Amino acid sequence: MSAVLPHPHAHGHEHDDHAHGAPHGWRRWVFATNHKDIGTMYLLFSFTMLMLGGLLAMGIRLELLQPGLQFVNPELFNQLTTMHGLIMVFGAIMPAFVGFANWLVPLQVGAADMAFARMNNLSFWLLIPAATMLAGSFFVPGGAPSAGWTVYAPLTLQMGPSMDMAIFALHIMGASSIMGSINIIVTILNMRAPGMKLMQMPLFCWTWLITAYLLIAVMPVLAGAITMTLTDRHFGTSFFNPAGGGDPIMYQHIFWFFGHPEVYIMILPAFGIVSAIIPAFARKPLFGYASMVYATASIAILSFIVWAHHMYTTGMPVTGQLFFMYATMLIAVPTGVKIFNWLATMWRGSMTFETPMLWAVGFLFVFTMGGFTGLICAMAPIDIQIQDTYYVVAHFHYVLVAGSLFALFAGIYYWGPKWSGVMYVESRGKIHFWGSLIFFNVTFFPMHFLGLAGMPRRYADYPLQFADFNALASIGAFGFGLMQVYFFFAVVLPMLRGQGAPAPQKPWEAAEGLEWEVPSPAPWHTFETPPKLDATATKVIG
Repeated sequence: MSAVLPHPHAHGHEHDDHAHGAPHGWRRWVFATNHKDIGTMYLLFSFTMLMLGGLLAMGIRLELLQPGLQFVNPELFNQLTTMHGLIMVFGAIMPAFVGFANWLVPLQVGAADMAFARMNNLSFWLLIPAATMLAGSFFVPGGAPSAGWTVYAPLTLQMGPSMDMAIFALHIMGASSIMGSINIIVTILNMRAPGMKLMQMPLFCWTWLITAYLLIAVMPVLAGAITMTLTDRHFGTSFFNPAGGGDPIMYQHIFWFFGHPEVYIMILPAFGIVSAIIPAFARKPLFGYASMVYATASIAILSFIVWAHHMYTTGMPVTGQLFFMYATMLIAVPTGVKIFNWLATMWRGSMTFETPMLWAVGFLFVFTMGGFTGLICAMAPIDIQIQDTYYVVAHFHYVLVAGSLFALFAGIYYWGPKWSGVMYVESRGKIHFWGSLIFFNVTFFPMHFLGLAGMPRRYADYPLQFADFNALASIGAFGFGLMQVYFFFAVVLPMLRGQGAPAPQKPWEAAEGLEWEVPSPAPWHTFETPPKLDATATKVIG
């Protein structure tokens, strides 16, 4: 170990970051260039946004608890649904995964830090004004944007000033994503420890490398779409305005060319997290490592040719519908490869079910259900019936909540002891898991039936025959929200305060990777001298 950590980290200084030259007070965070500090700020920011987005979701479900208009008018209801989507996608899920990348990529590849430390700082701090502008749009005349999170024209051309605020906020968040992606790519390709080949990297690094390329490819597409919206609104252009010869359907094509790869941007890093956790608790190497890498790359490539499956009802010719239907169903193949590889890893393994493994297995179960409903939505004749109904709402929440969010929780329980130096209380983690899993399914499973029965999404009211399932979904949503508040007070706060049993260097006996070769909590500076690796590139020698 002394060859890896030239400073005597392991001798009584584990809890004293100042011993490693960490600046004091507010300067440490405002001027942060250390990947661990920036990762922590990303994670805290994304949790704050999760709570804000969750609050808006509670408003939506409160209104839908009973038929009739109770608490909000339809305009405010649409503002809640729009802002809930924008805040959750761009404020909660994406920054959380970037936080994981900041914390883990340098540790996993044996780098001293991210490649561009000051750019890393800027890419985080851009999020604060962007999020403030987005959330502040509620307080301008006319209220927040109410065009749906996809900000479709022509509604966007009729909104008040809040629409411009949302457009600028998305631009700034997009710039932040592109800068973060460049940093991750350069760190992984140029700063790996000597001897670590690409095909020896942990899968989390692979999934983020591919995700970063996706982000760089599609964020400018979104920027183009919303810039054209902005010029339509203020500069007399007619890209999407039919009165001037424009076409609102063109907006949908451009948006979904960004939007579909974006879905995979929010799930591929989750695959990487789960691919680290399942082998650790099955006490077996990951089954089919190379096929997992190729499957991840295949998903990324295919994601560019399926965008119009969101648009079957826009008057697309049947030939187009058939192409997008078959291409979409093709994505099920590499995704299926991943599912079967995880199952094969667990097969006949010596499994134990600590909290990270519970979240990973929960992810596997519920994400697979979301994948199957996605196959249903892929089929044009069925999708034409369920387009814009609660079936679609159920599908993407099964993918994004049970996919992205469950994997994020799994990762926090798995690497949290390494980050904070303290172990969480196992019973609290299990309460959080079982409560979340049950309430999640109570919330979103009934929505499949609502959608099949024809209930449209983004409606503030509904006829009596939809009342029972809506009441059930609302009760589930309140329970799910409460479980996340419990998670903050019972798990996150003690970790932040360093309260709890000290975490060993390697809390999970079968965990593999360079991050387990440094003490817990991970010292402020690690790998100042690149580690010398064994042949498998998972353990340090020297």
